[in-house]
Amino acid sequence: MAEIRIIHPNQRETEIASGAMTRIAGVSEALTGATGIHLATATIPAGCSSGAHVHLNCESALYIIQGHGKFMVGEKLDQVIEFGPGDYLFVPPGAPHQPINDGTEVVEMVIARNTPVEIVEEYYAR
Repeated sequence: MAEIRIIHPNQRETEIASGAMTRIAGVSEALTGATGIHLATATIPAGCSSGAHVHLNCESALYIIQGHGKFMVGEKLDQVIEFGPGDYLFVPPGAPHQPINDGTEVVEMVIARNTPVEIVEEYYAR
């Protein structure tokens, strides 16, 4: 029989740091055996950003809990999508992006994706 799991804060998994962004998983393949979903929180300190990157094998959905910033998107990372608390963002596979916290407080977001293990490449604007 399938088993429901609860992951308490002290059991979460620190996954990656990209630039100044840190991501901590609560539902992952390693923690729960998940095979088709992944759920994490990420933070970006004020005045910082993640590295520019693309996700090659998954869709991602983000929900902004707190903070304001912008996503630099597009082939040249020259298009701006501003975000703030309550916003949802959808990132399709292969879409270059770089989240930047240009506000005065920590950006905190929830990140979900449709694969337990993502394949990410750094991205250099063309």
